[in-house]
Amino acid sequence: MKVLHLISGDLNGGAAKGAYWLHQSLQERGIESRILTNATDPLGDPSVTSINSSSWQRFKNGLIHQIDKSPLEFYPRREKQIFSPSLTGYHFLSHPAYQWADMIHLHWINGGMINVRHLSEIKKPVVWTLRDMWPMTGGCHYSLNCDRYKMTCGKCVQLGSTKEYDLSRINFNRKKKFLPKKCVYVGISPWLAESAKKSSLLKGRDIRMIFNNVSSSDFFPVGKKLARSVLQLDTPKKILLAGAQKITDPYKGFDKFMQAVSRLDPSQYYLAFFGRMDSEAANQCGLEYKNYGFIHDTVTLRLLYSAADVFVAPSLMDAFGKTLVEAMGCGTPVVCFDATGPKDIIDHKINGYKAAPYDPDDLKRGIEWVAHTDQYEQLSKKAREKAVSVFDSKHIAEQYHQLYDQLLNNKE
Repeated sequence: MKVLHLISGDLNGGAAKGAYWLHQSLQERGIESRILTNATDPLGDPSVTSINSSSWQRFKNGLIHQIDKSPLEFYPRREKQIFSPSLTGYHFLSHPAYQWADMIHLHWINGGMINVRHLSEIKKPVVWTLRDMWPMTGGCHYSLNCDRYKMTCGKCVQLGSTKEYDLSRINFNRKKKFLPKKCVYVGISPWLAESAKKSSLLKGRDIRMIFNNVSSSDFFPVGKKLARSVLQLDTPKKILLAGAQKITDPYKGFDKFMQAVSRLDPSQYYLAFFGRMDSEAANQCGLEYKNYGFIHDTVTLRLLYSAADVFVAPSLMDAFGKTLVEAMGCGTPVVCFDATGPKDIIDHKINGYKAAPYDPDDLKRGIEWVAHTDQYEQLSKKAREKAVSVFDSKHIAEQYHQLYDQLLNNKE
C-alpha cells in the first residue's frame, strides 16, 4: 500500500502539522507513505518531497501563487481573510511520486499548490481530508454567516461583491466540473462532515468523519511550576492562554474573548497569547499579559499549555480545534463555545466548559468556573485521557488504514 499525501503549507504548523503527524503514524503501521508539499522545509525527512527545494522552483511557484491571487485585486472591498481561487497550481500528475503511489490523499492544498482542474485527471483512488470549508465553497475557507455554499455561491460577502457571477461563482462552477468524482471526503469533525453533506458541491458524495489527530507524545503535561519557571511567568494569578496561527482571524472570535476577559477581576487573572496578533487589542482588556508571538517549536508550545490554568478557544467557526486537543494533551482544561468543531472535542464540566454560542458573559463564567472549581485536578486528568484515547495520531492512522484498505480492495 503506497500512499501519497498532497499537503500545502509549513509542516511545522497549522493543518499541515496534523497531516504530517498522520503520515508518521501511518509509517509506524508499516504503510509506505510519502508527502509532496510546497513547504520549503522538508524537516530532513527523506519521505517528504518539496516542490520548492531550489531557488528556481521557489521563484516559479511563487510566481504561480501570485498569479493565482491576482483576481482578488478586482475586489478592493474584500474582507481581510484568506480566499483561495486555485485557478493555477503545480502539475503534480507529472511528478514521479504520483506515478509511485497507489492512493492519493489530499489535505489542505491551497496557497497556489493545486489547480482544481488537475483533480479531475487523477486516475487513482482518492481520499480528501477536509480541513476547512474550502472544498465545498467558491473560495472562502469559512463561510461564517453566509450559507450560499449550499446553493451556488455568487454575491460573495467576503469578496465584497454585489454580482451573482463573481469570482466565487467562477470557482464554484470549476469545482463542480473538476472535483474528483471517485473520492471519499473525510470531515475532521462531525460538524464539518455535516456541512459537507449540506453543500451543493459535495451533496450526495461519499462523506465520512474521522477526527483530526494530535500527537500525544509531543503534547503531554509538564509540571506547572517548572513550566512557568522556564517561561519566566512569575505570577500568583490564574493564567489564561489563548492562541492560534493568526489569533485575530475573524472566525477565531478574538473580539468575544476580549469582551469576556475585560469583565474578569484583574487581580486574579493573567493572560498569555501565542500566534500572530495585534498587541494594541490586548492592551484594551485591562489585564496583565505576555505575547509569545508565533511559536515554531513544540517544546515551547508544550510548556505554554502546561503553564496555563485554562486554555480559552473562542472560535466562532472552526473545522476542528487542534489547539484545544494540544492543550488537553498537556492536562489543561479548555473553555470554548458549544458550536462547530470544538463542541465535539470538549465534554461540558468533564474536561472543560462549553459556553453558549456566542455569549461573552457565559465564556467569562466558564473561565471562572474552570479556574476555581474544586474539580480542577479531575478536569485536568480527564482532558489528558481524552486527548490520548480519542485524538492521538495512532488511533486516527488506524481508521485511515482501514479506509485505504476498503478503497484499494473495492470493499463497501
